Amino acid sequence: MIDTRHLLKVVAAWVTLVYIICFGSVALMPGVRSWFMYYALHMNVSMGENVITFATLISGLLIWNVIGVLGAWLFAFLHKNIKRQRSIQGVR
Repeated sequence: MIDTRHLLKVVAAWVTLVYIICFGSVALMPGVRSWFMYYALHMNVSMGENVITFATLISGLLIWNVIGVLGAWLFAFLHKNIKRQRSIQGVR
């Protein structure tokens, strides 16, 4: 069984670390965002200017943590409530 509370804490910590690294990368090297879009997502999109403020750091961190926690909660809920099918041989 999945320990839902522990999973939610781990997801919140992971999202926070990744978001801080991403935010810091864009703040220190503004070209990294367009490089990532071009090479990792195979898109050449003009995204305007970077808005790097304390308010955008906190609001983005809050938004992505809510999205991550809701996604992890949905995963745990579905994992607990979808029954596994047994194979023909009866092995789980």
